Amino acid sequence: MRFIIFCLLLISNWGYSQHFDQFFIDKTLRVDAVFAGNSERQSIVIDELNELPSWAGRKQHLSKNHLGGNGVISMYDIKTDQLIYTQSFSTLYQEWLSTPEAQLKSKNFENVFLLPFPKSEVRLEIALIDSSGNYPVLLKQRVDPTDVLIHKKGYRYITPHTLLHRAKTATNSINIVIVAEGFQDNQMDKFKQYAQTTIDEIFAHQPFGQFQDRFNIYAVESVSSDNGVSVPRLNEWKNTAVESNFDTFYSERYLTTARVKKLHDLLAGIPYEHIIILANTDVYGGGGIYNAYTLTTTGHANFKPIVVHEFGHSFAGLSDEYFYESDVLSDMQSIALEPWEQNITTLKNFDSKWKDMLSPKTPIPTTSKDVDKYPLGVYEGLAGKKIYKAALDCRMKTNTAKEFCPVCQRAISRLIQFYTD
Repeated sequence: MRFIIFCLLLISNWGYSQHFDQFFIDKTLRVDAVFAGNSERQSIVIDELNELPSWAGRKQHLSKNHLGGNGVISMYDIKTDQLIYTQSFSTLYQEWLSTPEAQLKSKNFENVFLLPFPKSEVRLEIALIDSSGNYPVLLKQRVDPTDVLIHKKGYRYITPHTLLHRAKTATNSINIVIVAEGFQDNQMDKFKQYAQTTIDEIFAHQPFGQFQDRFNIYAVESVSSDNGVSVPRLNEWKNTAVESNFDTFYSERYLTTARVKKLHDLLAGIPYEHIIILANTDVYGGGGIYNAYTLTTTGHANFKPIVVHEFGHSFAGLSDEYFYESDVLSDMQSIALEPWEQNITTLKNFDSKWKDMLSPKTPIPTTSKDVDKYPLGVYEGLAGKKIYKAALDCRMKTNTAKEFCPVCQRAISRLIQFYTD
């Protein structure tokens, strides 16, 4: 019986590798795109195509997305019109579109996508989710992999980096980089200590700890000229590795970087697909964007829970489970649709969420007074907004929660297995 199972696994893995080897070589096609527009009209153009020395992403489930995301980039083989790769994502641009500023002016945002390098000509399509939950295509462009203008990067001048955590096997592993931001050359030992703390804290949370042998994690010693990060409202502008700043969308705590190309140039030549940026400041703040990056501050007392919380956003696509009326992004979630994030629901399609995890006779919705009887329920996140979560407390809600709730844990576990099984 064990022999039969072993043979079936070999056949399965052979099938995955054959599909990858049929269409791709072991390199990365990095697509640098510009998303532009306002709340009424959006457009996408490709700024530059780049070739990186190796492919660090998944080699199975290539034509499937485990999560919907706020956007999707897809690659089609020109000869057969077959979908050969797809990846979902979210962007800072789409967050900005929900702000009042987007009704008054147009802006553009950098976005970078990592795709396996095709053997022959392909068509790229980028689609963004609309208010109806559909994904209209905003960009279609053919790419010839023999184009001499595809910029080769990462073959020389590679940023110094250290492998801090090694996966048990080289194949089907998840590759993460932890990037220094606002650390000067003489502060790299301090940065690497924070990087190790980040790893320890992530793996202290389940199910990351359960699957820690499936992760490679690198510390990237990207040196900044200045110490700290920019704080525009205080007229403090720093020269740092990825030019991050507080006051994103005029929200004091929202720390992001708009220099996404610069970030990825620093990483060229290093195997990576997920990014954590550690900022050298003790000011509370940060952010996490699904399949883009986590960015958080290191000197604050709540650094440990915050970095895990933000990684829940960027890696697993989990939603915040706190909702504030004054939040600049409070209008991102529509109650007319079932959100793609796995840890919240509007009950429009609750069967697709954690309904199967509830104990019998759990009231839907569940009131907070019944939490002792129903620790896993359907609790309203913001009174009157009809957006619900599974537990009253979770790592995706507060810094004092000890762990992810069971629904978040299952969502993370399923995603890790999607990437690695």
